Amino acid sequence: MEQLAGLGYPRQTVKEMAKTGRLHTTCRGVYAVGHVGIPRHGQCLGPVLSCGEGALLSHRSAAWLWGLTQRWQPVIEVTAASPRRIRRAIRIHSAEALTDTDRAWSEGIPVTAIPRTLLDFAATDPHYLGPALDNARRLGLLDLIAIDELISRSRGFRGVARLRSTLEIHRSSAFTRSGLERQFLALVQRADLPQPSTNLYVEGYELDVYWPSERFAVELDTYDYHGTPMAFENDRIRQENLKLAGIEMIRITGVRMNREPNAVVKRLRHLLAQRRHEVGMTFNR
Repeated sequence: MEQLAGLGYPRQTVKEMAKTGRLHTTCRGVYAVGHVGIPRHGQCLGPVLSCGEGALLSHRSAAWLWGLTQRWQPVIEVTAASPRRIRRAIRIHSAEALTDTDRAWSEGIPVTAIPRTLLDFAATDPHYLGPALDNARRLGLLDLIAIDELISRSRGFRGVARLRSTLEIHRSSAFTRSGLERQFLALVQRADLPQPSTNLYVEGYELDVYWPSERFAVELDTYDYHGTPMAFENDRIRQENLKLAGIEMIRITGVRMNREPNAVVKRLRHLLAQRRHEVGMTFNR
């Protein structure tokens, strides 16, 4: 409404245009011109405009706009100065804790900055926080310093502990090589298994994951990494040479980790215990 007034349209004229179908109400005080077929970015902007000056797209809606999640929900989430105002198809959150560093723009829409978006997402959609952090890293949007600054001034807020815990898997430079490695190490961490070394050279070969005490390695497989005939042959020779050097190695695929993570952990726990026994017997001879 304010934009129309700024263009010289009196309030009565706006009402008449709405009655005749030239304008279509999408949110309180917000109109679509000529039709109601509004794309999703427009569906995000409308509620923000409706909630007044300083309002920001936030939480799950902000995560979608930034590309941190593909999950779209029709109830748009907005952080605004007056969260108690009721808006149809809008979920309004309090802006009381926001600072200037929490504000940003994306695609022409006022939105919470990436660190704030991730914290809000951790509080409202924790099951998908890990993939959201992976996407932030892939898009070059994961600023650990900015996130840590936000966490330090947000103690006691919902989502802080969950964000801090989930973020730990991204703090080592060893995780930059592959999202598959990050996924595997997160699985090991959640299962409380001994933390392995990663990308370590042993017997002339670089091992994805390696437990030195157990002389046990895991190769993280995808077709992209090992999908050529030469790679197939070299992988078999490599495994034989490691076996001759007293190093056992198994292969785990990303598909399997996604499909049956509990089974992967159960077998891995058993194999590590088995290797401890075998290596102990070898050393005691």
